[in-house]
Amino acid sequence: MANDATLSRPAALPRGAFTTVARHARSPWLIAGLALLALLTFWSATGTTPVAVSLLWKWLPSLLRGLWVNIEISVLAVALGTVVGLVIGALLLSPSAIVRRLARLYVQAFRNAPVLVLIYFTTYVFPFEVHIVQWSFPFPDWVKVVLGLALPTSANVAEIFRGAIQSIPSAQWEAAQSLAFKRSEIFRLIVLPQCLRRMLPPWMNLYASITMSTSLASLVGVHDVVDMAQIASNTVVRTDFTILVYFTLLALFFAYCYPIARATRALERRHERH
Repeated sequence: MANDATLSRPAALPRGAFTTVARHARSPWLIAGLALLALLTFWSATGTTPVAVSLLWKWLPSLLRGLWVNIEISVLAVALGTVVGLVIGALLLSPSAIVRRLARLYVQAFRNAPVLVLIYFTTYVFPFEVHIVQWSFPFPDWVKVVLGLALPTSANVAEIFRGAIQSIPSAQWEAAQSLAFKRSEIFRLIVLPQCLRRMLPPWMNLYASITMSTSLASLVGVHDVVDMAQIASNTVVRTDFTILVYFTLLALFFAYCYPIARATRALERRHERH
C-alpha cells in the first residue's frame, strides 16, 4: 500500500522551478511578448511574413517619431501645468477669501472642461504668428496644444497639492510652532517634503492621462503618432494594414503608460505601509 501511495503521489517540482512558473503565471504580458517574438522569428526564417506586417515594419520608424512628439508634448504640458498648479494650489489655502474663491473658480473651470475644447480654445485664441515691430514669428500648433493640456494639468495639480497639504496632521504644525519655527520654515522643512511624497502617485496618474490626451493633437495639425497612422493608412490602401496600424498605435500607448501605472500602484502600496 505504501508503494501504491508513493506511485500515485505527483512528482514535486523543484523549488526554483515552481517559483519560476508562478512568476511567469503572474506575467501574462511577458508570455504574450515571447509568443509574438517567436511568431516574428518564424515568419522571418520561413519567408512567410504577411504583407501587412512587412509594410508595418517600414512605417514603424515614422510611428515611433510621432510617438516621440506625443511624449515631448506631454512632458512640457505637465511641467508647465505643475508649476502653475503649485501656485494655484497655494492660493487655494490663502487667508483671503477673494483669492481662495478666484483660485477655486480656476480649478473648477479647467478641471471639468473637456480636453478637446481646451485644445481648440488655445488653438484659435492664440495667433498663428506673433508680430514684434517689423519681425514676425510663427506660433507653432504644438505649442498651442501644450498650453491647452497645461490648463487641466494645472487645475488637477492644484487640487492634488491642496489635498496633500490638508492631509498633514495639524499636530505637526502646532509642534513646529512650539519649537519657534516660522510659518515659512514649517512649510518648507516639514510640510512640503511630506506633500511631495503624497503627491507623487496621483501626479504620475495625471501624467499618464495627459499623455493619452495628446492623441487629440492631430486634430489641430500636429504631426504626432495618430497623424502618422492616418498618413500610413491613407498611403497603403489595405484594410488589414489599417487595422494593424491602429492596433500598433494602441500597443505603443499601452507600452508607454502601463509601466507608469504599475509604478504608481507600487508607490501607493509603499505609502500605505508607511
